[in-house]
Amino acid sequence: MAKKTTKSPSPALTHIGSSGEARMVDVSDKPATERVAVAEGRVVMKPATLALILSGDAKKGDVLGTARIAGIMAAKRTSELIPLCHPLALSKVTVDITPDKKLPGCIVRATAKVSGPTGVEMEALTAVSVACLTIYDMIKAVERGVRIEGIQLIAKSGGKSGDYVADARTK
Repeated sequence: MAKKTTKSPSPALTHIGSSGEARMVDVSDKPATERVAVAEGRVVMKPATLALILSGDAKKGDVLGTARIAGIMAAKRTSELIPLCHPLALSKVTVDITPDKKLPGCIVRATAKVSGPTGVEMEALTAVSVACLTIYDMIKAVERGVRIEGIQLIAKSGGKSGDYVADARTK
């Protein structure tokens, strides 16, 4: 169960109009505030596949470096991929990929930051998703059974709805 540190005043879905139609939310009257979101996901694979990635001998090249750049690029294009997202002038996007031999696989974590009238959760989630997909694409010739799992929002701050931190059971 997730923990919210402040409550949103309205439980209504903001992307649904009064007649039930999908709509883009009008954020023109909202103040610009600093907003940060962190998302995470995992790419689970066989130990031998992880060893191949870590050795730098994957046929397609630098798996983790390529995935990091793909995630950053994806965050910048989120509004082109998710129909009702606002285009944002992101001030920061980081994608960190940590190899984990116990998993075995990689933990992908993205942080997105903006000063604006709407949040960056979708940008962080998109960065993680595309980075995970890129890892899969670069190693699928070696292992098709790789699993992408656990993509979720870990934390967010800023904006009207306040801060959010995922419960430890969901991390």
